[in-house]
Amino acid sequence: MTTSQTTVAKGPGSSKLLAGSRKIATSFAVILTTLFGLLIITFAIGRLVPADPVIAAIGDQADQATYERVYKEMGLDQPLIVQFGTYLNNIVHLDFGQSHITKNPVASDLARVFPATMELATLATLIGAGLGVPLGVVSAVRKGTWVDHLGRVVGLLGYSTPIFWLGTIVILIFYAKFGLIPGGGRIDIYNEGLVEGPTGSLLLDSILAGAWEVFFSALHHVAAPAIILGYAAMAYLSRMSRSFMLEQLRQEYILTARAKGISQRSVVWRHAFRNIRVQLLTVVALAYCGLLDGTVLIETVFAWPGLGQYLTSALFFADMNAVLGSVLLIGVISIAINLLSDIVYRFIDPRTR
Repeated sequence: MTTSQTTVAKGPGSSKLLAGSRKIATSFAVILTTLFGLLIITFAIGRLVPADPVIAAIGDQADQATYERVYKEMGLDQPLIVQFGTYLNNIVHLDFGQSHITKNPVASDLARVFPATMELATLATLIGAGLGVPLGVVSAVRKGTWVDHLGRVVGLLGYSTPIFWLGTIVILIFYAKFGLIPGGGRIDIYNEGLVEGPTGSLLLDSILAGAWEVFFSALHHVAAPAIILGYAAMAYLSRMSRSFMLEQLRQEYILTARAKGISQRSVVWRHAFRNIRVQLLTVVALAYCGLLDGTVLIETVFAWPGLGQYLTSALFFADMNAVLGSVLLIGVISIAINLLSDIVYRFIDPRTR
């Protein structure tokens, strides 16, 4: 075989490998750029917020000598570029500093509170997607009917009602008046500490341990905040699902399928719905990221010991180490979820490969 024939034979495979390498390199560069931008933003927040980190650490009763000593120990007397370099080095080593409230390393605090937020947001996303997507599909199929109008009203109320107000109303009615839900917290006091598992989720860990009393106690506590957050997610997902389905139902291939006598169920779920899966995956991922951010208010209302309540307390007491660590963690998780959804795209839709 000649040299030119060898080149031609290897050409298609080499070009695919090169294209794949370029995509991986581009994705990696985008992730690094996004993370670096997130670090710059969090660093800027820590320096621009009017709260004095030295006062937050030592209190406002300390003398001037102590203030100046701690000021130098924190490196605040260094140029900003040096401070940023120190900040990057600490983040690489997962050192977010010490919380002025708990007196613990922020990293250990985040490891303690974040599983509760993940549990709440995940359950709310499952509720929102499990109810919102079918509601949006049915509303699109029965456009203009009472089902469509009802779905749009339900979605509009969920999309426009403030979460903290809805949570307060639920507590006043179902806890204060009827006593159907617990007042707050993650589990009953007499069940605390009975189950400690690897996931940090009380629901999963209690199932793995076979501690069903702990499981039902945790489920009782998480039900109300998860349903409220899930309702908000359902409103968003139902609107987007309806919009995506309406666009697909207008396409010519749908008309062709119906002309061939294919059943309505097959047309909707096997043809139209299959073509909106990638779009739905995108909005579900965005909804999940939004719930991670939006749990701040609902955790405060229900005294849920998660990242939202931790961040709220940190903001109230100007604990900037805890604030920046929480914001950075939420940003990294959001980037990871978007990256994971991009990977799943390639398995769902061959056109994206």
